[in-house]
Amino acid sequence: MASLHQSSPNMKKAKAAKKVAKVMREFKGGTLHSGKKGPVVKSKKQAIAIALSEAKMSKKKMGKKK
Repeated sequence: MASLHQSSPNMKKAKAAKKVAKVMREFKGGTLHSGKKGPVVKSKKQAIAIALSEAKMSKKKMGKKK
């Protein structure tokens, strides 16, 4: 029997997707910083790396672009 405190894999992916979307919106708006008070991120690749890091995901788990 599953514990009540465990979340399903789909729920984890949904939370991660929201986090990635939030970070990418910050990047597009020009407000994404590397670190707490670091410089503004200008590279899309760096923004994706920050988003995946904050969502605790790897590039492999994201899957291929469609």
